[in-house]
Amino acid sequence: MWEERQRLVDEIRCGDPPDAAHPPDAAPPLPCGPYPQPGRPPLLHCRGLREAEEDEREDAEIREMSREDRLSGERAVAQLEHEMALSLLPDDPDAGVSGVVMEIKGAVGGEEACVFAGELLEMYRAHSRARGWRFDVVSLQKSEQGHCKHAEVSVSGEGVFRELRHEAGVHRVQRVPATIKADKIQTSAAAVLVLPEAEGADAVALDPKDLEVTTMRASGAGGQHVNTTESAVRVTHLPSGISVRIQDERSQHQNRDKALRVIRARLLDAERQRQREERGSEAASQLAGGDRSAKIRTYNFKESRVTDHRVGLTLYKLDEVLAGSALGEVLGALVEDHQRQRIERFQRAQAAGGGKG
Repeated sequence: MWEERQRLVDEIRCGDPPDAAHPPDAAPPLPCGPYPQPGRPPLLHCRGLREAEEDEREDAEIREMSREDRLSGERAVAQLEHEMALSLLPDDPDAGVSGVVMEIKGAVGGEEACVFAGELLEMYRAHSRARGWRFDVVSLQKSEQGHCKHAEVSVSGEGVFRELRHEAGVHRVQRVPATIKADKIQTSAAAVLVLPEAEGADAVALDPKDLEVTTMRASGAGGQHVNTTESAVRVTHLPSGISVRIQDERSQHQNRDKALRVIRARLLDAERQRQREERGSEAASQLAGGDRSAKIRTYNFKESRVTDHRVGLTLYKLDEVLAGSALGEVLGALVEDHQRQRIERFQRAQAAGGGKG
């Protein structure tokens, strides 16, 4: 399989299959030019571009045109190789997941971390709106000053997990906090967790006998009760010990449904992690970009800079990223890097297995 892919790429690069002979009475191939010869693959005109570019007998304009055409052709070949390699990869079991549960919480930095967690929450809301995804706040716990201490959201739509799985990790912010009297830059952080949501009601079966449901009155910042009805719900999955408390809806039934969605997502995540561990360290390395303990991105307000440390991408458009309008540029680079890593792993597996597909 892999040899066939390489044969096709070689044919595109060189013009003919490796064993094809050029008829002696045929016209010689064009060494360069912006267009391919009629009836032949569109990149064959690249064959003699480098020779023309390096031929000192050609005038400077022709050599420069040859160089530009060669670079354009090489980019096209690289893109074609990338697409062909992707088409031969085994299906990514997570790529089609259309729903996630995200947890966003203030980490290091006290109240400033909670402020930043709220900004990340709004960034994901705006990006989801632009992508046409559904974005629902499942649970929102605020600090005493009214900032986002911990939020759980559900996002659903085409390509949701394919993009948002790369957001898992520690997001670092560097700025002068508005929450304290200080004039020096402080470093704070918020943590993001992304869990694929179980597809369908039966994706993760929950036995009612394994659930402990407790109701209580909803409480606000500082623990004070905000209503007199027991609408808040805590659901505990006894076998795993996972416990979720939801109080955002006025209805006990709605809060219970939201809690069960989060529990299903956490159980699914635990099962997938177990399967990855069974498959070994090579498969586990697929999650390196989403290590929850790793600093994945820095938001520097003084320089209006966003740097993603996994792919070395830096954008000087902090406001646009936090507004959601430029977050797609970061996610696009991460998706491409994920694809590249999958291709490299597949190539290594092919080489180790003697090239069998």
